[in-house]
Amino acid sequence: MKLGRLRHAITYEAIQQCHAEKGWGICWLCGQVGITRASYYQWLKRDVPKAEKENEIIAQLIQEYDERFHHILGYRRMTDWINRLNHTHYSRNRIHRLMKELNIHSVIRCKKAKYRRTTPEATSENILHRGFQAERPNQKWATDVTEFKWYEGSVVKKLYLSAILDLYDRSIVAYVISGRNDNKLVFDTFEQAIRKNPEAHPLFHSDRGFQYTSKAFQFKLSKQRMEQSMSRVGHCIDNCPVEGFWGIVKTEMYSLNKFSSGGELRSAIDQYVHFYNYERFQERFGVRTPMEVRMAALHAKNPEQFPIAENKRIQKYKAKFAA
Repeated sequence: MKLGRLRHAITYEAIQQCHAEKGWGICWLCGQVGITRASYYQWLKRDVPKAEKENEIIAQLIQEYDERFHHILGYRRMTDWINRLNHTHYSRNRIHRLMKELNIHSVIRCKKAKYRRTTPEATSENILHRGFQAERPNQKWATDVTEFKWYEGSVVKKLYLSAILDLYDRSIVAYVISGRNDNKLVFDTFEQAIRKNPEAHPLFHSDRGFQYTSKAFQFKLSKQRMEQSMSRVGHCIDNCPVEGFWGIVKTEMYSLNKFSSGGELRSAIDQYVHFYNYERFQERFGVRTPMEVRMAALHAKNPEQFPIAENKRIQKYKAKFAA
């Protein structure tokens, strides 16, 4: 592979490999590609520059992490993970260049399903109002349910994942997988979160799904002294941290695999949630995992703050059209 600046590096490496593995003659190989033997032997005896040796090492790490993490890392995250796990300080431009030469890139997101309206039993105001910044753990929770499909022959089967996400550290506080999208799925998720955090009284935000608008669920929130907040109708952006998590799960795990059984899909979801909480570094948190941030905050008198960076494209759009 061409990781240095030598013009014929790929050709020379191919000759070297063919000669070593297949025993083909150097003279014949050089004649086939139109270079002289002298230039090949000059390349073979050359002093490899330090930068080129280092690029070879980086390339091996890129290929290793790309396979290990199922092609989910773009050049920004690849840089962060290589530097974090190897205690290095490589630049993003360098990693980006090498990834392009290796033809390695992250997977592409799929389009989201359209919102389906439902008739609510009782609704709450959008108290969260896109205030996705939290100052400490268990201050603001957001939740939702998403759908996964798998096939039994030609028959489509479905599993549903309900999860509660803490807006401070973006960790998954609780999650439940079920073959039915019903009240029990959401209630079990909520009760699991309370068992893990019995002293938590966060603002609880969701969309207007029938489970969250039911009187039974609102009684559970009241009993736990939680204030309820709901997204506006047809505004999935009001709950975008959870929507973003669904996108991450489906892009980095679900869309990369084919599942032949419900048990296989359940296992994959379990493994990914653990990976997300304990192994998936996030740049916003200083290249730390959600659980690293959460544990540090729970034992700190003044938890570290992680302001959400402004989206430059949105700011530019507002400046142009919202005046």
